[in-house]
Amino acid sequence: MADYTPHQQKIIKRYYENYDAIKHQRLSELATELYLAEGKKLDRLWKRVCEDLTKLGFPQTRIDHLMSKKDPALLVGILQELQAKS
Repeated sequence: MADYTPHQQKIIKRYYENYDAIKHQRLSELATELYLAEGKKLDRLWKRVCEDLTKLGFPQTRIDHLMSKKDPALLVGILQELQAKS
């Protein structure tokens, strides 16, 4: 990690150590927002959910199923499954 101070290196290291927890928290927040959103914002939120699940390495077939249904309850079930694995 060239060009970073030791303090910055520690921050970057902690971020990547907690990456899964950060993404899980973000998905939880998105699930809440999905229940409240409508219109174009709803489409943007679903796109972010798809991107985050992909980054977490979730199976693409399950992501495709979720995106075809676009049901926030399914996302909550996925979050519970991810939490059980942790």
